[in-house]
Amino acid sequence: MEKRHFIIAVICGLCLSVKAQSVNVEDTVHVMDDVTVTGHQTPSSTISTVPVQTISGEQLLRIGALDAGDVLKHFAGVQVKDYGGIGGLKTVSIRGLGAQHTGVSYDGVQVGDCQSGQVDLSRFSVGNMSSVRLTIGQSEDIYQSAKSYASAAVVEISSAMQNDTTRRPHIVLRMTNGSYGLAEPSAIYTQSFGRLSVGAYASYQRADGNYRFKLWNGTSLIDEKRNNSDIEAWRGEVNVGYRIGKHQTLSWKLYGFDSHRGLPGAVIYDNTYSAERLTDKNIFTQLKYENIFSDKIKLKAAAKWNYSWNRDFNVLASGPDEDKYRQNETYLTATLWTEPVSHLHVSLAQDFAHNFLSMTIRNCQYPTRNSWWTALAANYDGLRNVVFNASLLSTNIHESVRVGRASDGFHRLSPAFSVQWHLSRDMRLRASYKDIFRTPTLNDLYYTGIGRRTLRPERTRQWNIGATYGHNYTPNNYLAVTLDGYYGNVSDKIVAVPRMFLWQMMNVGKVHMLGIDATVAGGFAIADGWLADVTATYNYMNATDRTDHKNVEYGDQIAYTPRHSASGTLTLRSPYVDITYNVLLTGRRYMLGYNIPQNRMGGFADHSVSLSRRLVFGRTAVRLQFDVRNISGKNYEVVRFYPMAGTNVRFTAGLEL
Repeated sequence: MEKRHFIIAVICGLCLSVKAQSVNVEDTVHVMDDVTVTGHQTPSSTISTVPVQTISGEQLLRIGALDAGDVLKHFAGVQVKDYGGIGGLKTVSIRGLGAQHTGVSYDGVQVGDCQSGQVDLSRFSVGNMSSVRLTIGQSEDIYQSAKSYASAAVVEISSAMQNDTTRRPHIVLRMTNGSYGLAEPSAIYTQSFGRLSVGAYASYQRADGNYRFKLWNGTSLIDEKRNNSDIEAWRGEVNVGYRIGKHQTLSWKLYGFDSHRGLPGAVIYDNTYSAERLTDKNIFTQLKYENIFSDKIKLKAAAKWNYSWNRDFNVLASGPDEDKYRQNETYLTATLWTEPVSHLHVSLAQDFAHNFLSMTIRNCQYPTRNSWWTALAANYDGLRNVVFNASLLSTNIHESVRVGRASDGFHRLSPAFSVQWHLSRDMRLRASYKDIFRTPTLNDLYYTGIGRRTLRPERTRQWNIGATYGHNYTPNNYLAVTLDGYYGNVSDKIVAVPRMFLWQMMNVGKVHMLGIDATVAGGFAIADGWLADVTATYNYMNATDRTDHKNVEYGDQIAYTPRHSASGTLTLRSPYVDITYNVLLTGRRYMLGYNIPQNRMGGFADHSVSLSRRLVFGRTAVRLQFDVRNISGKNYEVVRFYPMAGTNVRFTAGLEL
């Protein structure tokens, strides 16, 4: 059954490219061309020196995703931990490295979490996205912040307002309703006033999330209804941009997020009770400046202040339990790019971050972390058909605490390089290497009773070799293929280990990863006004524990990492309606690192269909979309004992003025 599903994935695919079309119907009704957002062009996955995957524009809406976590499920080599429910937490691991090795940036500025080291991607709504891009390894774009070099992979999210420079008021209103009480209205406003441009976004989301599910637990079939799965969340954003002169720009962003949700908990035996509540409040503001002095030199800088507040409340058998966490971050970055000689580009980036964490847990040490990142990078394309990229990152971290003793800090040099050989007009070979580490989080170091201040950084080494092919035969007929083989290892992996009656964080893990990522994207014209886009992604990954050959887990696949996974989308565009079919395929996994039948989780296939239509009445555009998710209705589990929703529907109506 799994083999048949993966064959389907090769035939169907993730829609990576959407071409504009225009077809007249009645005199007063027209099908509008797909909107093109002006700005820098997203690099194609076939011409990059490292693996890059992108979903943008209309594609984000057609796959029926609600947030960034849903989008990333369609990328090769990505494992998204989804705990179920509309408001469920979502974290992403790339090629088995773990969520803490994945960096996230929003409109070009890094999003951080010094407490846990991982970002909840459900915070970012698709309604305010123009693109989501994943870069594995070191990006060939050397005009970026130093902190962007400090992760094994980076997810870059661009907001829908970032590059909109419409002179007249541009308003987009959208309303989504769906199963389990889902309601999500949102609004976007943008306008340009000469040198000044402004934009605002606001959305509200609520759902009860209490869906029925069936789950086998041992020999018993549980037929119950999820509880404590509700969510109420607000998102808001304001953007202001000002062009100081011909070559200078200044932009300011204010972002706010407030959510109140229930955590449904694991379904153990027939116990579905859960009373844990999570409150998240986040506000940040950032200011960016750029000066393009000439074609040979340019500079950009940014400053950011971020505040996060979390409350975890639970009613246990022993009584109510409440923990509160507060994070403050100040972040500064500056990057200078220059071309000292023809074909050689060099950049120097310097970043600084000040983090403070407080919590209501007993014996809190109130840690403070000061981090400096310095990155020197170069790109050379002066040789015929060959491009070289290289970088060196210096990381220096110092910590202090109010109570007890702080860690000794962390100081590391991290090199990376990539090379591409252009074999022909359409075919390229590429190879890359990156040596990077992730610093222990403040929870790893200082969480009461568990943290260990003597932890070492978790180090990773990644090698990648691949080939790409891309050709546009006609405006509506194209083919793009990428194939990458990779090897990586993680040493000094940080894991929780039982010691006497307590658990404690320790450097005891080693993991080896060996795998293949493949993507295929194609488009073709069927008939006049009828177009099809079809792509597929496939990932094979053998990620095994190599800690100690005496352990029973030695050589076993690490937890929650399938050897086979795939995704696909087929889009048929016609003068009447656009039809999109999506499938997500995941092979069997193990809930623990000990690969015995009792820990095995079966594979699953998630099928969905979307119908959409976009019309124009004068200057007003209307977009309607109907989504049916998880057509098979199976309550599969991404995380053991957390059943996902069965068949559910969504209807979205959008108005663009």
